[in-house]
Amino acid sequence: MALRRLHSASPARRLPRFPWDRMAPYQERAAAHPGGLVDLTVGAPVDEVPESIRQALIDASARPGYPTVAGPAALGDAMRSWLHRHTGVAEDVAVLPTVGSKELVANLPLQLGVGPGEAVAYPEIAYPTYEIGAILAKADAVPVADPRDAAGSRLRLAWINYPTNPTGEVASVEHLRDLVRWARGSGVVLASDECYLTLGWDEEQPPVSILDPRVNDGDLTGLLAAHSLSKRSNLAGYRSAFLAGDPALIADLLEIRRHSGFMVPWAVQQATIAALHDESHAIEQRARYEDRRGVLRGAVEAAGFRIDHSSAGLYLWATRDEDCWDTVQWLAERGILAAAGEFYGAKGNRHVRLSLTATDEAIADAARRLK
Repeated sequence: MALRRLHSASPARRLPRFPWDRMAPYQERAAAHPGGLVDLTVGAPVDEVPESIRQALIDASARPGYPTVAGPAALGDAMRSWLHRHTGVAEDVAVLPTVGSKELVANLPLQLGVGPGEAVAYPEIAYPTYEIGAILAKADAVPVADPRDAAGSRLRLAWINYPTNPTGEVASVEHLRDLVRWARGSGVVLASDECYLTLGWDEEQPPVSILDPRVNDGDLTGLLAAHSLSKRSNLAGYRSAFLAGDPALIADLLEIRRHSGFMVPWAVQQATIAALHDESHAIEQRARYEDRRGVLRGAVEAAGFRIDHSSAGLYLWATRDEDCWDTVQWLAERGILAAAGEFYGAKGNRHVRLSLTATDEAIADAARRLK
């Protein structure tokens, strides 16, 4: 009886059904295409990890002891240097390595002390893990077009995501300044998921970090920004990411994560240092994605789709002005698998997400099939 009561209270029972399970029949249909399956769903990198990063991993692999949660001073210096170059934030910004960015998103509400009766806001079209984090903390999950729309709840944490996954939207300096002003006046922690920050395609409106002094006037109070090397350096398999911002919040999170054992492996820490100090490989990888984007975007538009937003990031947010599952089926008949927009919220139910994280050959093949 006690075991049954424990199982009924399991956090897994509160979680929504894993959405990708619904893709199985469409994957089977696409795989039956004479040319085989072109999978444009998951944004997992397919290009090689740069040699210098792999060598740093190898050189560090003999260390037998435990790593620290904060990592060595050289790791902190590398993260701060990279942030200063790409966001303009002061070089003494507080930083914290994380075991990839997904675990950070899923655990941040709980680690910040958000709990029952309180709320976590996140974009209404968004990466699903924001909701999962709220559920795991037993807090209210509030999807909104703008975090200020959740002001009536007992809001403790608000996630924003620019460039946005899946839509590729970018926020202006003015918009971010307004959000910072509102969050501070409301006593809300404003967390910005910026994993696609360096992948902007519109020169007239480049992505902006919440850490940028133009946004926060040099004051990081109540602000957190998440960054990842998964796309920049093809390190999804390494689980290398980091958090930066308010020094008091970062210090609290460090203590909690020390007690919980959230340690990035030593060899990965050393590989991260090498990756953050090397811009050349990131520039080359960005150019690959830009080329793939040009090929796929032209073919998608020629096939009668409309592409909305998509001015940054690694996805095309595309629609045929029909239910997203009809579009998924239409593409599957051509051997192309796309992610249903419904996965990212009810407001995404007339779009599909097409990923640029496929090989040059796969992207060219998809373009031929669309034409």
